[in-house]
Amino acid sequence: MSVIVFLESWEGKFKKNTWEAALYAAKTADMMGTEAIGVTFGKLDDDAGAAGKYGLKKVISLEDGFDQYDNYKYAEALQKIASENDGHTYIISGTFNGKALAPILAVMEGAGLITNVTALPSSVTPLTARRSVFSSKGFVDYTTEAQKRIIVFVPNSIGVEEGEGTAEVVGGSVSLGDNPAVEVKEVDRVKGKIPLPEAERVVSGGRGLKGPENWGMLEELAETLDAGTACSKPVSDMGWRPHTEHVGQTGIAINPNLYIAIGISGAIQHLAGVSNSKTIVAINNDPEAPFFKAADYGVVGDAFEVVPRLTEAVKNFKANN
Repeated sequence: MSVIVFLESWEGKFKKNTWEAALYAAKTADMMGTEAIGVTFGKLDDDAGAAGKYGLKKVISLEDGFDQYDNYKYAEALQKIASENDGHTYIISGTFNGKALAPILAVMEGAGLITNVTALPSSVTPLTARRSVFSSKGFVDYTTEAQKRIIVFVPNSIGVEEGEGTAEVVGGSVSLGDNPAVEVKEVDRVKGKIPLPEAERVVSGGRGLKGPENWGMLEELAETLDAGTACSKPVSDMGWRPHTEHVGQTGIAINPNLYIAIGISGAIQHLAGVSNSKTIVAINNDPEAPFFKAADYGVVGDAFEVVPRLTEAVKNFKANN
């Protein structure tokens, strides 16, 4: 029996989410007394053998026919790799692609599916994992006794611990059936920015910034911190910022190590998408702003005075350390 982990790549390169998935799979396999096997798709620029630093001993590389991401093709390929290697548990990072892939694979396998997982399994006999519920207001332990099972964990919830070692990378091939055809006509990517689901630090702005013309100071702070930029729903609704930056219950749910909210009141819909942040800093001139109840640190003051001073302080710290 083995644990199969989807090692997702983007344009031939791996990101932190990939290694977090490898580590999650390796630790879960250790708990089960078995091995974890990684599976990559398409031609790679990065070395899949680096998965060995995160606990994997073996990676199967599927190249031919996997140039474009396709939920059905990937799911069927993972199923066949699992069948050939006696795989009973799948580990998938909850990225945009991972969330689409997992339910299709679950139907194909008749597998138990646990999503939004925020920690390593507390038990493997039967498999029990903790997940967030009610817009991250609570947690519940889910148990599945299915023979096949799939865990989809929240990115940045486990963290990455780099060790030593190199995984054996072997070429593989699978024969696929007639799946629904997916034709990619165009790919439009936001370039030059840190994708929010992957960002370890996020600087976010709300209506307190008064207009799109004032976003320069927020972007300067984000650049200084190597952070992604985000916004509240009203800001994206008014067209001040693109909807791809909207975080909250109806936007993107994020999980950074640091979340700085500037001029955001902290309505419950917004908090639902950012409450899993490890550290929350709120900057607002209203001492009664709801965000202060959820924040780890709060600054009551004018954002147009506080943010430039904060940016300068960070620059000075980086220059002297």
